Parts: sequence; C-alpha cells; structure tokens
Amino acid sequence: QVQVVESGGGLVQAGGSLRLSCAASGRIFTIIAMRWVRQAPGKERERVAQIGSGDRITYADSVKGRFTISRDDAKNEVFLQLHMNSLESEDTGVYYCNVLVGGAIPYWGQGTQVTVSS
Repeated sequence: QVQVVESGGGLVQAGGSLRLSCAASGRIFTIIAMRWVRQAPGKERERVAQIGSGDRITYADSVKGRFTISRDDAKNEVFLQLHMNSLESEDTGVYYCNVLVGGAIPYWGQGTQVTVSS
C-alpha cells in the first residue's frame, strides 16, 4: 500500500505561478514512476509530467517549458512537486498525484483544484 497526499493548488491569474506538492508514504521502495495527471472539466485525464525509472522526466507538449517536475526522497516518504509557471486558462483542472509501483499498480491522491482566471 502507498498513501498519496497532495497539497497546493488554488486560484491564480493567467500568467501566474503555482506549486503543487505530493507526499507518498508506505511501500515507497516499490515505486516505479511518479506522475502528475490533470483532468479539465469535460475532458479526459491527461498526464502532465512524469519522473520514471532512472529519473527520466517527460512532459506533455502543452506544458513543456512552463512546468517543472521534481522529486525528493526522504527516509520514509517521497515528495513530488510540480512548479507551474506562465499558467493559462487551459491549465485549469483537478491535478492528481499518481504513483506507480511494482506490478503496475497505481495509487492516486485525492486531487487538488487549480483554477486559472483569464
């Protein structure tokens, strides 16, 4: 079992910045990848950024150059952050921290709302 808790998010004007944080605990030694996934109203979930095996980082084309994902490992927790700059109204949505462990088992946080006003 892995427990995933997100924080951050909120309301920001277009062009502004926000930082999302995620803390994963439990069987963290089995983590394969950590991702930020968002869901805009009326749209399917979209993978925004990922840190995978070997710390390989990938971004969705829509956020490249604006968002930065990072990971910090502590003794009993793993922290994932998403720094979001130059936010656009299209970035509005619920952002989820997704942790993938051995066996391709996904764990999800509760989600945090990001609203960008134009």
